[in-house]
Amino acid sequence: MTRILAAIATLLCLSAPVQAQCSGQNLIDALAPDDRAALVARAAQSPYPVGNFWRATKGDQVVTLIGSYHFDDPRHAATMAALTPIINAASTVLVEAGPDEETALRAHLARDPSVMLIMSGPTLPEQLPAADWQALSNALRERQIPPFMAAKFQPWYISVVLGIPACSMAAAQTANGLDGMVIDAALAARVPVKALEPYDTIFGIFGSLPMQDQLSMIKSALVLEQQSEDFSVTLADAYFAQDSRVIWEFMRLKSQSIPGYTPEQIDAEFSRMEEALLSSRNRSWIPAIEAAAELGPTIATFGALHLSGQDGVLALLERAGFTLERLPL
Repeated sequence: MTRILAAIATLLCLSAPVQAQCSGQNLIDALAPDDRAALVARAAQSPYPVGNFWRATKGDQVVTLIGSYHFDDPRHAATMAALTPIINAASTVLVEAGPDEETALRAHLARDPSVMLIMSGPTLPEQLPAADWQALSNALRERQIPPFMAAKFQPWYISVVLGIPACSMAAAQTANGLDGMVIDAALAARVPVKALEPYDTIFGIFGSLPMQDQLSMIKSALVLEQQSEDFSVTLADAYFAQDSRVIWEFMRLKSQSIPGYTPEQIDAEFSRMEEALLSSRNRSWIPAIEAAAELGPTIATFGALHLSGQDGVLALLERAGFTLERLPL
């Protein structure tokens, strides 16, 4: 499970921005035609597998849904040109985490640095085999992170940091993804911005993992190190092609090469992680979306992978009585 988890953690949390100084190939495009067709076919089995921009209506309630990419990319400009008039007319903008949540998170980290740091017990170089610590140190130096500082980071956090290619690290630290652009536009238009979930939700999910699983995530992330730029290009291209479910199925396909796993085991682990990282959160968001929609036109923006699936936001809203319409971008 832990190798799969490392791949999913990278996919969901830190799919890196594609900057001019980075290069890589699209790994989906590089698949053999039969493998690529099977990938697309599997993605198509999920409800609402394509599309980043939707409208949900029920009576006089209107919700505009935006599947986002959390990092900077020049292609966001065209999206914002379409979204800005809708934001200006909204009564509420819902996001995964807004300015208040960012402030609360900073305060939490100041109060309790153990969320991100190992405060007692063995550090990472003491817990990892020497060869793994050396490989990790090299990867961190390429990202301008001194290994002695990272030695006390929580291992789950290290594993997702490794999901950012070294060439994008500086840009990632100041990146303004689509979520941030939507928030800035809402604040400029004096539209209230509210969070869909508590600020510490993701930290709780990863922080609850056993330490051994977290350490295994680092080892697995190091296996992908040589293809980190390729993964970043692949994930971003799939997002801007509005084929977000293909991203999930691509990671499932890549996981089939992990030694010791059967396809049945991989499917079981992906189901487990989809429930933990996507579906359970989606279900908790629906009451907030419905409550906001009762007050006027609402915009909800969140990671694009939350849109599709049996318990994706779109399918959940449909079951709640909303009519869905995909909008052009």
